[in-house]
Amino acid sequence: MEAADPGLHFVLVHGIGGGAWCWYRIRTLLERCGHKVSCVDLKSSGVDPSDPNTIVSFEDYNKPLIDLLHNCFSSQDHHQKVILVGHSAGGLSVTDATLKFGKKIRLAIYVAATMLRSGFRTPQDASDGVPDLSEFGDVYDLQFALGLDKNPTSSIIKEEFQRKILYQNSPLEDSMLASMLIKPGPLAALLSAQFEEIENIEQVPRVYIKTTNDRVIKPDQQDSMIKRWTPSDVFVLESDHSPYFSAPVELFGMLVKAAAHASL
Repeated sequence: MEAADPGLHFVLVHGIGGGAWCWYRIRTLLERCGHKVSCVDLKSSGVDPSDPNTIVSFEDYNKPLIDLLHNCFSSQDHHQKVILVGHSAGGLSVTDATLKFGKKIRLAIYVAATMLRSGFRTPQDASDGVPDLSEFGDVYDLQFALGLDKNPTSSIIKEEFQRKILYQNSPLEDSMLASMLIKPGPLAALLSAQFEEIENIEQVPRVYIKTTNDRVIKPDQQDSMIKRWTPSDVFVLESDHSPYFSAPVELFGMLVKAAAHASL
């Protein structure tokens, strides 16, 4: 399959607890088509050695993405806008970067992601963007580095629940790999994400990829975020919360299609 617009630059951003490793199938498919792909490890994620319990601001957590984009746009041989792709809580990172870099972003794509224009400012934001996993029981391992009387500083879904909640439609070998690589995420930093409403953010087109079998950010939550901050297009994917594992070819096709439309 030939790329409709060779040389596009995709920047792929993982969700809480994930890392650049989440995207290995999607990166392979995109690079085979001649696209450039950058996968980032946010602070304390992937191979970054930082302790998630020491990261209490969203700005600190998202700094690796902002640094990557700064370096990208300051490069003398970089003449194209980038396509930002955020999965799950990575949607917050994408929104933050879009606000900071504006027209240098060709397209923002939210994959089963937290798409909140202002971040977590209202009870409705929390209702839409924070997973409610209570139906599955006591699923989280939480750390309270600031004291038991304070909010938790990091969280991870217990290993025995991960496949049932995150990867129920995914190949067993991928969910096994993920169980070996997933790390506690800096919960306090993520929940502190709040953005100033800047009107020119609407100049960057957005696409939402909805996952119909999602047990983390459930379809009704995704629908609510789509209704509240309507993107230019919505794609629907029959997938669990991790389509880069459960439906990589379909997700790849949607990314390329969305990018092609944004290039017109």
